[in-house]
Amino acid sequence: MLRALSVIPAGVWTGEPADSVVLDFDDRHRRRVAMTGVRGLDFLLDLEETVMLSAGDGLRMEDGRIVEVVAAPEPLAEIRAADAGALTRVAWHLGNRHLPTELMKKSLRIRRDAVIEDMVRGLGAQVVAIEAPFNPEGGAYARAPEAAHDHDHHGHDHHDHHDHDHHHGDAHHRHTDHQSLGAEPHVHGPGCGHDHDHDHG
Repeated sequence: MLRALSVIPAGVWTGEPADSVVLDFDDRHRRRVAMTGVRGLDFLLDLEETVMLSAGDGLRMEDGRIVEVVAAPEPLAEIRAADAGALTRVAWHLGNRHLPTELMKKSLRIRRDAVIEDMVRGLGAQVVAIEAPFNPEGGAYARAPEAAHDHDHHGHDHHDHHDHDHHHGDAHHRHTDHQSLGAEPHVHGPGCGHDHDHDHG
């Protein structure tokens, strides 16, 4: 089977991709898995180490072709607050719980979680259920293979036990939302020494 051996970051590669794969947040954390693109290209993602694939990344095939990674829409909670200060306060609490968080210009996005959503409402923020691609910021969820990708706050493991999974592309090709800011989701208060009591709700 044709193999994809490396990942080219979004914005670095150019040209028309040979195909694309539509993956949700969990399925973008991979090392070795069989995939089928939306146009029918079958290949094996075969990387040396597990990485967090981002929307717009290119998977370089061993024959030189590129397959584009597209973030699939999924159920999310969009958090809005009265002002920047109130939103920053919510971001601090999300970061204190190590939750993957997407930072928008005037809101935050997390995966649906009833306990966390109740906490956010208790902080005076508004929670709106939406469906959109999820592209959380870097930090603990960045590309570094040694980073804390072993589990999310629900305890899911996405490492090599996925080697025999097979994922198909979504024919409804939707690109990522490009409104994200370049900030880290793991936000702490002034003078933070990273010594927190982590309440997991």
